Amino acid sequence: MKTNSFGAIADVSEILAGENSRRVLMVIDEEAYRACGAADVIEPALHGHSVSRFSEFELNPRIADVDRGIELAKQQRPELVIAIGGGTALDLGKLISRLAVQPASSINIIQGTASLERPGSLERAGIPLVAIPTTAGTGSEATHFAVVYVDGEKHSVADPLMLPDYAIIDPRLTYSLPAGITAATGLDAFCQGIESMWSVRANDESIGYASEAIRLASQNIVAAVNTPTPSVRDAMCRASHLAGKAINITTTTSSHALSYSITSDYGIPHGIAVALTLAPMLRFNANVTADDCMDPRGASHVRNRISAIVDLLGATSVENASERFSQIVRSIGCPATLSEASITTDAQIKKIVASVNTQRMANNPRRATEDLLLHQLSTSLNQGVSIG
Repeated sequence: MKTNSFGAIADVSEILAGENSRRVLMVIDEEAYRACGAADVIEPALHGHSVSRFSEFELNPRIADVDRGIELAKQQRPELVIAIGGGTALDLGKLISRLAVQPASSINIIQGTASLERPGSLERAGIPLVAIPTTAGTGSEATHFAVVYVDGEKHSVADPLMLPDYAIIDPRLTYSLPAGITAATGLDAFCQGIESMWSVRANDESIGYASEAIRLASQNIVAAVNTPTPSVRDAMCRASHLAGKAINITTTTSSHALSYSITSDYGIPHGIAVALTLAPMLRFNANVTADDCMDPRGASHVRNRISAIVDLLGATSVENASERFSQIVRSIGCPATLSEASITTDAQIKKIVASVNTQRMANNPRRATEDLLLHQLSTSLNQGVSIG
């Protein structure tokens, strides 16, 4: 079930009644929960319910946080989990509500070492979950996977059962977002749409979602950051949810694969870190050939999708599209290139490439070896042009 409209947060009362839930576990980003106005609606709806709250967690889900949440769920035995906040809160809500009922341990499921009777990561359906995003960016409410870090290493738990049972997207919850968070999360959605378009897993359904996400993000992100109005906030919420639906089919690709060490090593917010390599990878993928094409539908098919991205960005060529994207990033106060983010040396580039997420990179339509990535990013860093 999905609701997407101004005032949709009020649907929590209907869900509580429909699930006949008396015991509720809240997984919440407390600051966002209070600031966005959700508490004013949800707290009265919870009157008369037994409510447990889980809110002491770090940015980006850690296994220790997941385990503490699972322990709380096992103690309180909730009949409904409500996760509200940004991507961290939503991913934790997924992980806690699903992993709390599994026979295998969380670490074995996360690391893929559990002995499972069914394909995927999970054996049992979880506690019903309501996902309520307070940012317009991650699309986590629309995906069947969740991120968790173990000893600093990023893992993704993926299974159809991870998809939330309910998603409430209310643009009003994003009104209080500061410009910096609006920019970073909006760029995440923007890049998700573009990467989904060129992914080797793209199909007609995902392309439909991704195309609309790109169109909405490209036309509204600048205003959402600099001069927000209800209409542009709504447009960015729709872009985020559609991008989430797109990557739920395709997952992400090269720019996300390169982003994780940029965030961990330099403290650059995730969406901005992804955007730093989006333009270089757009140019890189546009030069796909039959010899290095990873999409079984062939190089011409990939080039057609790159052309569609160029059109959606209102550009006349790949180079023009790359520059238009970079201009958008700069216009919302973010660095648009690695050098603008103070990543200026070959040694820094080598470290980023060496730590690339191979699972995400495998979805890229052009084979990206370590040498090719080094060449592409170094060339882009030093000269602003791409390889052939």
